[in-house]
Amino acid sequence: QVQLVESGGGLVQPGGSLRLACTVSRTIFSINNWGWWRQAPGKQRELVATIFQTGNRNYADSVKGRFTISRDNAKNTVYLQMNSLKPEDTAVYYCKVEREPDLSAYWGQGTRVTVSS
Repeated sequence: QVQLVESGGGLVQPGGSLRLACTVSRTIFSINNWGWWRQAPGKQRELVATIFQTGNRNYADSVKGRFTISRDNAKNTVYLQMNSLKPEDTAVYYCKVEREPDLSAYWGQGTRVTVSS
């Protein structure tokens, strides 16, 4: 049963924008935080941005000022707005949620973002 479905990846030129979306199944409840991670070829998966139940947000230094994480509770969807994209942003982007009380994690299948001219 697929519980997190990502969309919005694709090919974009440097300086362009994309918006990723991750819809979370309502079978997953008591979510503590929603996050976007990415994994570039030959590199480890890294955290890009997190939004907590409280509304607090954290960003990796490499994306601060360019990426914005948000969520729509009515749609059970978390977004990652990516602006001023750079070739080094090329990666597979994954959505992850962590549930209370033990922060058990659920991952999406990933969506590929390629930034190239």
